[in-house]
Amino acid sequence: MVISQLFILSSRGDHLIYKDRGEADRDVIDTFYEKVTALKGDQPPVVMNHKDLHFVHVKQGGLYWVATTTADSSPFTIIEFLNLAALVKDFCGGISEKAVQMNFALIYELLDEVLDHGYIQTTSSDILKNFIQTEAVSSRTFSLFDLSNVGLFGAETQQSKVAPGSAATRPIQSSREQGGKSEIFVDVIERMSVVIGSNGVLMKADVEGEIRVKCYMPNCSMRIGLNEEFCIGKAQVRYGAAVRVDECSFHQMVQLEEFDSHRILRLCPTQGEQTVMQYQLRDELPAPLPFRLFPTIERDPAGLLMYLKLRCDLPPKSAINVSIFIPVPKGSVLSQELSSPDQNAELQQQNRAVVWRIPRFSGGTQLSALFKSQLDVPALSSASMLELGPVALTFELPKLTATGLLIRFLRLTPVQPGTPQRWVRYVTHSDSYVIRI
Repeated sequence: MVISQLFILSSRGDHLIYKDRGEADRDVIDTFYEKVTALKGDQPPVVMNHKDLHFVHVKQGGLYWVATTTADSSPFTIIEFLNLAALVKDFCGGISEKAVQMNFALIYELLDEVLDHGYIQTTSSDILKNFIQTEAVSSRTFSLFDLSNVGLFGAETQQSKVAPGSAATRPIQSSREQGGKSEIFVDVIERMSVVIGSNGVLMKADVEGEIRVKCYMPNCSMRIGLNEEFCIGKAQVRYGAAVRVDECSFHQMVQLEEFDSHRILRLCPTQGEQTVMQYQLRDELPAPLPFRLFPTIERDPAGLLMYLKLRCDLPPKSAINVSIFIPVPKGSVLSQELSSPDQNAELQQQNRAVVWRIPRFSGGTQLSALFKSQLDVPALSSASMLELGPVALTFELPKLTATGLLIRFLRLTPVQPGTPQRWVRYVTHSDSYVIRI
């Protein structure tokens, strides 16, 4: 059995890894992505044909793992080989898009050992560990996802600053004795990656999250209760409403004896901050998207008219700080009409973008803006139109999680004297929220 090409693609079709024997053109990557995304249904066929080339693929970690062959090879053998994703996970600690990007040198070294001129050698981790020299790259200890720019316990970030939720400023059990310093903080932080097509159809919706614990108590043993209907993978989903994730991993200090039966994490944290749990949900959100954009673009002899309506589908009591980045053609001169006086917009010539800022966007409402982009050139060319969009939003949603994950209880054993203070905070943060226009 000979494999002609092996490549890894993101869910958007980005080329992450590519290896071949020099027999086929790299255009087949785009051909494969066009074929797999044009198919209807959630489960496209694992084996597809294009002329004399056969595509065999699996989808793991939100990525396409694809092998091509021109020979009459057994597809079952190639499918089994494409469990290469598990091998990459063993060496890199995860199989997300970011893990592949950060460890591309290690993955290419693995492929050099696994494939020799298209022939499979071995996929045994124990054997390969004797030959692989490249070290895995991780942004932080015990973290599969990069959430480093999210403020922890009220810290400022580069994203829009918002008022923390009431849980961040009021303890679950308050104590008027301020001399104690016995405190425990728990943060549930999630990042959304969303792509909405120009026709309003959701193309991608991924969530990466983690639970962080910060402890200022000596000899503390705690039990953290999650949603009772918390499920990992579709196979675990039970009757009724459930909070589901695709993948989940835990810090080595977490004891999981009660997790399978009662969804309880038991741990004895050290002084300071630890990430005790990471999880990921791909392409399926349990709740509606927080924001929807309805753009109207018109051309006139002077330039562009952009009428934007932005709707917030959050609960009515929510008040979010949102920034919207709208790329515009080079050389634009901007005039604007905004629907409320507290909004503001500016044209950043160096970034070729309009930045529309909404300091307080209430849930269940809709705001609008009219931007007139006048160009210095006599007429707006088709090439200039290509510079328009997509629109990107940045925000933080306090007191909300996109997956629905909640902390059911936080208990200390044995009961500590002095009634220690305990805080729980939820934040959903925009990682990449893109709307094509």
